[in-house]
Order: sequence, then C-alpha cells, then structure tokens
Amino acid sequence: MDIVIRQERQEDYRITEHVVRRAFEQAEYSDKKEHFLVQRLRKSDAFIPKLSLVALDEKKEIVGHILLTSVKIVNQNEENESLALAPVSVAPEYQSKGVGKTLIREAIQRAIALRHTSIIVLGHKDYYPKFGFKRADLWNISAPFPVPAESFMALELTEGSLQHVQGTVVYPKEFME
Repeated sequence: MDIVIRQERQEDYRITEHVVRRAFEQAEYSDKKEHFLVQRLRKSDAFIPKLSLVALDEKKEIVGHILLTSVKIVNQNEENESLALAPVSVAPEYQSKGVGKTLIREAIQRAIALRHTSIIVLGHKDYYPKFGFKRADLWNISAPFPVPAESFMALELTEGSLQHVQGTVVYPKEFME
C-alpha cells in the first residue's frame, strides 16, 4: 500500500476531523472526543502546523492524521520545551496496515528537522517502544495526572537531550477541556 504523508492544510480540517472521530469510535480507552481536541489544539499557541500531518491513500484521500504540539517539562528551577504526540488517528479500514507507523516515523523525522529535542506520549506500552520511546520516569519526568508509568513515555530526538531534564509535563489547557 502506497501511503503519502504531507502537512495538513486548512481545507483538510473537516475531513481530518471525520477520520479522527471514526478512528476512535471503537477504541476501548477513548472519550470519543479526540476530534474536538484536534480542533482546540489547532487554535492554541501550542499548535505547530508543520507537525500536523495527514496520510493519503493511493486515491489521495485522507486516511490518517498525527499531531505533535508544544508542551513544557517543568520543575521548581526550570522549564524545558518538548512535544506531545496526540492523537494518532487512522481510519478503521486502514488500521493495522502500517499507516500509523508511517505517520509516527514521519512526524519524528520532521520534529528532528525542526530541531525539537524530545517527544512525550501517553500510549500503549508495547507499541511506542518500537519507535524508541522509553518510560518517562527514567528521566524523572512525570505526567500531571495519574497514569501507569509504563504508558507514559518520552523519546530523545537528539542523544542526551533529556539527560538533565526532569519535572512534570505541562500540557496546553486545550488537552484538559
């Protein structure tokens, strides 16, 4: 299957939101409102248009979406910039066919090209390590809410970029609405 990844465009928004909604309709751990999260994040200061990507099938139809937004890792002494990976969405008929994997790999490469240093994800403990994610608590990085430690992960985009970073991840308020 030939999948093309490109930056999401404003004229894609309605279709993308439909794909996001459909992607989570049957998801066990979902409030079924991820498409509203995407809408809110696009309007926020945390939005990075170059890191909002869509996957196109061979008919050039949108079948997936990924979003990386700005977050901070904060402790009493300092703030460090990072990215949050959320959500990753793939239309149900394209799930388990490598679309999500392709989106994640491309998003990571684009984040590196834009000189970002790390990514945080709350996700499946067996899926994200395939991309290099490790438990965030290895760096003394914690979530701002209770989550299983093995599901809250970080990825260094440059070796050692989290070596001297520790604290709590502060998500944009749009995540909490």
